[in-house]
Amino acid sequence: MTHLGTRFHPGISGLLRSAAFLIAVFLAAAPRPLEAATPDSVLEWIGVMNDAVILSGNSPLATTRVVALVSASVFDAVNGIEPRYQPLHVKPDAPHHASQRAAAIQAAYAILLHLYSTPAPGQSVALTARRDASIAALASTEKAQSISAGVAWGQTVADAIWAWRLTDGIAPAPPPFLGVLGIVGTPGAVGAWRPTPQGLPNNLPGVSGAGPQFASMTPWVLMRPSQFRLPPPLALNSSEYAADLNELKVMGIFSGSARTPDQSELALFWAGNTALYWNRIATQISAKRGLTLTENAHLFALLNVSMADAGIACWDGKYRYVFWRPITAIRAGLTPADAEPNWAPWLDFFPTGTPPHPEYPSGHSTVSGSAAFVLGAAFGDNTAFTVTSDVRPGTRSFSSFSEAVAEIANARVFGGIHFRTSCVRANTLGRAVADYISRHAMRAHGDEDDDR
Repeated sequence: MTHLGTRFHPGISGLLRSAAFLIAVFLAAAPRPLEAATPDSVLEWIGVMNDAVILSGNSPLATTRVVALVSASVFDAVNGIEPRYQPLHVKPDAPHHASQRAAAIQAAYAILLHLYSTPAPGQSVALTARRDASIAALASTEKAQSISAGVAWGQTVADAIWAWRLTDGIAPAPPPFLGVLGIVGTPGAVGAWRPTPQGLPNNLPGVSGAGPQFASMTPWVLMRPSQFRLPPPLALNSSEYAADLNELKVMGIFSGSARTPDQSELALFWAGNTALYWNRIATQISAKRGLTLTENAHLFALLNVSMADAGIACWDGKYRYVFWRPITAIRAGLTPADAEPNWAPWLDFFPTGTPPHPEYPSGHSTVSGSAAFVLGAAFGDNTAFTVTSDVRPGTRSFSSFSEAVAEIANARVFGGIHFRTSCVRANTLGRAVADYISRHAMRAHGDEDDDR
């Protein structure tokens, strides 16, 4: 796999110190809110996955693939012992006496080790310590033979899922994508993406488009990345585009905006790792509702595979339409006469900044739309919950999944990095992807699918 970034590069002399630190993180006596006090191995290892991704520094896009790999492996491992659903990839072939909890732990651990052992050796040591502790905790309630069989089956499933997705198109990395950088200043560049300034206010040079290979990756369940491709972005001479642009100029600007303090904060709060927000939300609700291990394995597989395919579908649109970012649209203008070369978005003064890839459709809103659909179908849209951010302190509360998705759209507009229409349409795209996956994959045995 191509790793898109890690915060740990310890040398030989620093490896033990890094490992000790990471073990302390994973084995901390006071777990994060995600890791609710529960013997459920699926929820426990969704928590481990959350922490591992944050420690690795994976981008939100790369994370959609990570969470799908982990959750798909856990699902096929758990379901393969006592089949209740159609398998995603690995046919049930486990000994009936195998421990489902041990299988879930080993499947998640094996995938995380595949992902993070090379770029962050210290993290592999910590993951192994956490896995050993999780397996050891099963001894008080399960027989050694059952645990051993579960571990072996979980490893088998994880290896099969890993081998399957190694050929999904993630590697090799394609050449740098620079959009219309070579023709900036000509009519052909108007409306089209090019690398945007990074690191404001220092205004560092832009970087090439992120993740272009995701636009043509093999989906997990969708038939093709373009299956639900959205129509083109708004015409630059339309009244709708003018309204979107004017909203951004007023609400997305760094200095002198019309935002309230809370609107400024929510833009920062949601500028984190998209898939992790929704895994934390799902964990919280699942723990309150008392879902079983098997139900959790199914829920998180459906959630995370949907978000992964939503990311692929979104990137198909981004690199098909190559639409410009607000910072480019406002600074360059449709003509030199309406250019505002000093305009800067709110988020560009913070670490995330303007994401380095085409604007349309919004990735955050696409992935969040798919997650909201899955959780709404499972629990009902009008489900109250709170959510934490991996980049800001505190929590935010919502009375429904739809309310959260609407706030995420506001966050991207108020952050100055997305047009309103891009977010609204992206939510529709994400929901279409999740609806398709819910009807075509991992169905309960006995359910009929009239759409096949």
